Amino acid sequence: MRRGLVHVLAWLLATGAAVTFSWWGVHTVMAGTVYDPPRALPVAAADTSTQRPKPLDSGTVRPSPSRSPSAGPSAPPSRTPAHSAGPSPAASASAASGRVRAYDTDGGRAVFDLGTADAKLVSATPGTGWSMQVWKTQSWIRVEFSRGADRVSVFCTWHDGPPRVEVGTY
Repeated sequence: MRRGLVHVLAWLLATGAAVTFSWWGVHTVMAGTVYDPPRALPVAAADTSTQRPKPLDSGTVRPSPSRSPSAGPSAPPSRTPAHSAGPSPAASASAASGRVRAYDTDGGRAVFDLGTADAKLVSATPGTGWSMQVWKTQSWIRVEFSRGADRVSVFCTWHDGPPRVEVGTY
């Protein structure tokens, strides 16, 4: 009887050690494959009754502490763009309503549908560790990606001609 109990105890210890070791190995491998789900945000229709832009709210957007989410600029913000970017040629596609163009920045990606006299924001996705805000009026759209003191704006205007997009870092 004593010999059988020793065998069962040895079997339990060996099985427990094998299960623990296997779990640790699988956990170690799987921990490196976990990723955040995509953070593309739907773009809501703009209220065209006023010229005042409205930031779009989302669960993944964290407004910066120094800026009130309800207080958007009443005119296009003054800024000095670090560079003006053309569309990403690899991500460009043709659409029935215009040209769909993607603008990749350090802070994220903004995709616009550029028509002949106006533009629409198709999607905006902040990069890892970045947050974003979107302002829309009847004549321009601004997507701002922010992380700490870093700001990257993708600014699309069409008030005095066909749509054009500028990317600025400030």
